[in-house]
Amino acid sequence: MKVKRIEHVGVVVRDVEASRKLWEDCFGIPLGSVEENPKRNTRLALYPVGESMVELIAGTNADSRHARMVAEGKGGLNHICFEVEDIDEALAELKAKGIPLIDLIPRIGHAGCRIAFIDPSATENCLIELAELPAASAHHP
Repeated sequence: MKVKRIEHVGVVVRDVEASRKLWEDCFGIPLGSVEENPKRNTRLALYPVGESMVELIAGTNADSRHARMVAEGKGGLNHICFEVEDIDEALAELKAKGIPLIDLIPRIGHAGCRIAFIDPSATENCLIELAELPAASAHHP
């Protein structure tokens, strides 16, 4: 598997708009983009930092997974995402090594990336996402 870089670090927040003050005013990091995912009941704010990003993730309703995480005191650092050259190859390699996967086949994530998550039971309880960016992605360094 060819890991190219840390694509982003995901942080679960109560409210993307409220959290923007910290990232923009305190740290001076300009907002890259905001994305809505109605299917997953999430709103994302992406902050480019060097060749990587910080991804703020908020639930858009009280029943969403991320809103429940915040309500249970489980907000904050959520996952690390590695950009891989070929996600299908990466998943096949991990499966062949006996690494349990949350996603056996890639799904579509932010900015049209093909993504998949590794089961944290195999990574010392660290949630790791793999992402293959679209060929013409604006997120390429």
